[in-house]
Parts: sequence; C-alpha cells; structure tokens
Amino acid sequence: MNMDKKKSLLLLATVALGTVAYNALKPVISRPDVVDPFDLDKYLGKWYEIARLDFRWETGLSQVSAEYSMNKNGTIRVNNQGYSEEKGRWKQSIGKAKLVNSPNEGALKVSFFGPFYSGYNVVKITSDYKYALIFGENLDYMWILGRDTVIPDKVRNEFLTYALQCGYKTGDLVWTKH
Repeated sequence: MNMDKKKSLLLLATVALGTVAYNALKPVISRPDVVDPFDLDKYLGKWYEIARLDFRWETGLSQVSAEYSMNKNGTIRVNNQGYSEEKGRWKQSIGKAKLVNSPNEGALKVSFFGPFYSGYNVVKITSDYKYALIFGENLDYMWILGRDTVIPDKVRNEFLTYALQCGYKTGDLVWTKH
C-alpha cells in the first residue's frame, strides 16, 4: 500500500473516530416522548422550515423546505433544500428515513450519509398536521416546520415553551426567511 493511501485511510479513521467521540460526549436528551398516534401518510409531503437550531449544513440558507415521500422499498425519501444567498444558488440534500419502532409513533431515523443515521423525533404536531416540532438526538438539533411559512403565535408559543422545558436553547433559534 502506498503512502498516500495509508494517509487517506488514517485520515478517514481519525474523522470517523472523532465523529463518534463528538456525538458520544454531546448532551443527549432522554428519549423524548414522540407523537403517538402518528400518521405517516398525513406527515408526508412538503414542509417549510420555520425555525431551526443552526448547524453547518444549513448555515446561511433561506427558503428551506423538506419534502417527504415513500420509496418503493418502504423507506421515506427526504429532499431537503434551501437557498444560499451568499453563493447565489440552491443547495439540496437527498436522504432517507425509517420509522424506528411502530408505524404509529413519530420516532424516525434519517440518513444523508450512507449507513449513518440520526434521530428525528416528531414530538409535537397540530391535529391538522399543519405544524410540527422536531427534536434531533441531542440538544443541538431542533426544527419547527409548517405547511405554510408562517406559524400562528399560539402554536409557536406552545412549541417554544415545550422545547425550553426539554432543555433546548430556544433563544438560539434561527427564524428562516422565506
């Protein structure tokens, strides 16, 4: 094996180990209560991101949306996209999701990078499936989604109060421009 391949493998192993260590040391919320009963068919379709805790993939993006549809193999196709004003172009990421337990629970795992999955927990949803509060697997990931780009104050306040009670830093939320 030549030296370049050894260096590449060492770098890859270091990145993988660092990722595992980083995630292991993050504050993890105890398994959140998820929506139950959950209706996946009602959840599928297009959602607009109303707010998020910012992270590297989404930093600087506006007009962010996610569209969920069924794949033939029973997984859920996830199409996330947003507009980068700085770069003057759309950014898109296609992934897949799976239900974790029962199809009646809003606990999913999502992958955009091969075999690596992250928690995606629908913890609050309005009865008309118009607004949803999503928690990731730790306190760094949270989204407020809507079928519209604007959320009623009553729903917004309910979601923010719940997230705050669960330990999320709601003051750090980025309110998405549409």
